[in-house]
Amino acid sequence: MTEALKQARDDLKQAEKTADDDVREEIRETAEAYRDYVVGDHEPDHAILDGHLNTLRQVQRRADGDTEARIERALEATENYREDVEQA
Repeated sequence: MTEALKQARDDLKQAEKTADDDVREEIRETAEAYRDYVVGDHEPDHAILDGHLNTLRQVQRRADGDTEARIERALEATENYREDVEQA
């Protein structure tokens, strides 16, 4: 299951490289959070994932080109992961 978050993190790290300054920090923070989920022993719940998805959707609206495409892939991977998370 963490493979989806790993893929999302990889996409975000690539998006960070091509991102404009106004969205780069938000992409970096989300990628770092995903890294913590992948290598750590805790998993995000629905509320946390919803926050990340909201951030990524807002960033995607301000991004373009390769950055926007990579964020789209990260969104899809996160949504796929979220489907398998049990609700509290």
